[in-house]
Amino acid sequence: MRYIILFILYSICTGQLIAQDSLRLTLDEAVALARAQSPQAVAARHQYRAAYWNWRTFKANYLPSLSFNSYSSLNRSISPVTLPDGSDSFLHRNQLLNEGTLTINQNIAPLGGSIFLETGLQRLDLFTDKRRSFKSTPVVLGYSQNLFGYNRLKWDKKIEPTRYAQAKKSYLETLELVAAMTANKFFALATAQSKLQSANYNYAAADTLFRYAKGRYDIGTITENEMLQLEINHLTEQSNRLNAAMEVDNAIQELRSFLGIRDNVEMVAVIGNELPVFIVPVAEALHFAWQNSPDIEWYALQQLQSESSVAQAKASRGLKADLYMQVGLTQTATALNNAYRSPMDQQLVSLGIRIPLVDWGVGKGRVEVARSNLEKTKTEIAQARTDFEANVIKLVKQFNLQANKVAIAQKTSVRAARRNEVAYRLYLLGKSTLLDLNASIAEKDSSQRAYISEMHNYWNLYYALRSITGYDFQMNSPISVSEQEL
Repeated sequence: MRYIILFILYSICTGQLIAQDSLRLTLDEAVALARAQSPQAVAARHQYRAAYWNWRTFKANYLPSLSFNSYSSLNRSISPVTLPDGSDSFLHRNQLLNEGTLTINQNIAPLGGSIFLETGLQRLDLFTDKRRSFKSTPVVLGYSQNLFGYNRLKWDKKIEPTRYAQAKKSYLETLELVAAMTANKFFALATAQSKLQSANYNYAAADTLFRYAKGRYDIGTITENEMLQLEINHLTEQSNRLNAAMEVDNAIQELRSFLGIRDNVEMVAVIGNELPVFIVPVAEALHFAWQNSPDIEWYALQQLQSESSVAQAKASRGLKADLYMQVGLTQTATALNNAYRSPMDQQLVSLGIRIPLVDWGVGKGRVEVARSNLEKTKTEIAQARTDFEANVIKLVKQFNLQANKVAIAQKTSVRAARRNEVAYRLYLLGKSTLLDLNASIAEKDSSQRAYISEMHNYWNLYYALRSITGYDFQMNSPISVSEQEL
């Protein structure tokens, strides 16, 4: 449903493009396009999908598996054989062996082994003697396990859920970071447009003043120095206007590329003066950050992997044993139907043991290295958790103040623009100096840029807060995305 809305939005924007020869975008529209089609968002979706299928593969390892194996071998050769009297002789072989096995296998995570149930049939054709025989295994139950070894199944069951949770939270965080990057590109364009607008206004005012000054200079009411200063201002504003136009072109190109828009279209950043003003409680922000941030899952994942490395190092240095057990029924006959009559018992048990007698401390060294890495990881995680909490608190405090800073900057911008108008009229009436006029122009331009900058900071903090907490405080709901959308 969300992509249908985005498609309609894009269609509206495209229609707007045809009508006005430019694509007018608000910040919300730019963010929606970036989340839907920007290269960063697309890459994040594919990364999450890879993590999702890794998760599906992990879960499948703990479910029963059914497999069929077949094997065929044609042997036409002369091979040495040992006769009953102990002597050797060469025998001509001309035979065909076909076999098939159906196996059900189930991994046992707590033990680290696997149990299987299988049935199979073999057929042997001896072409030299024109004989045929069958061997059946109606049912075989078996179990295999590495004793005292590293239990990968047990550790994967601890690690993989954390890895998948971290991947899912990282995807949601990435979408919010994409929104923050969109805000950076959007307000870069807005700032460039503001500079161009100011440059056009200042150029028009400087041109008027320069023409007006020529008349006053001709009648001797202003000095040559003032006349030259106004001419310099006129030339400077011409240069400023060209530079501002170039900045707008560059900002359009960067935003267009980031949004994944390939058409060479003009773009206009439309800034709204209304902000979603709300206060974020620090305690709530910390609660949701600990609960939803992928960083927390990353810390847990790092510690689990370090603990797994210690367990693996311990298992590799001591006694090792492989156990294999198999019980079942079997029978052989020259006819297929007889191969399943009165089957006989069969049992197979094997136990292989490996004991390292002298390794000159290699095993112990590996364990100590793994333990040191674990302690190092724990120390780094503890410091990272402290920094994480401090960062959340700092971010919340900055955001709660930012709306007021935007309001102050907006009011300052309005007053500076008004002062510039007054200074301009006073100068035309000869009641103000050129220095005061230039100061009012500089204040007007800087205050307008400061207002856009504060707006930019607000939205940066807004999306940073959403990304680190995984929560929409404006709507009082967690940020989520359905797996069907992905």
